[in-house]
Amino acid sequence: MAVNMVHAVGNQIEATIPSKASGDPALVGQMPGVCLTATDSAGKVVMKTDGFFNLSVRGVNDGGNVVVNNGDILYYLEADTPKLGKKATTGTRFGYAWNPNLAAGAQLIASGATATIAVKIGY
Repeated sequence: MAVNMVHAVGNQIEATIPSKASGDPALVGQMPGVCLTATDSAGKVVMKTDGFFNLSVRGVNDGGNVVVNNGDILYYLEADTPKLGKKATTGTRFGYAWNPNLAAGAQLIASGATATIAVKIGY
């Protein structure tokens, strides 16, 4: 085994992220993930950086309300509620909208609506 390996499995990390609950989407720099734990007294969470999670997503981008389709790239913006949407030029790339039972490009969220959908973390 390589002597310079830091973590054998790199899809779960501990990070300092204030005020997050278990299940919240989060960023460490530009790295997306979902908190597996709530922020502890030291300001730390355990975050998963891959996989599929059911998350709240809004059909919105920089220009206003838009439809979210199966396979669309989703972006994270801390100031938004919910944090995820189909933003064109703002936010940080987070993952993809996904429903395995629908064809690519099929509508998942109506324009301006908010829904909980499966999101594939990462890109």
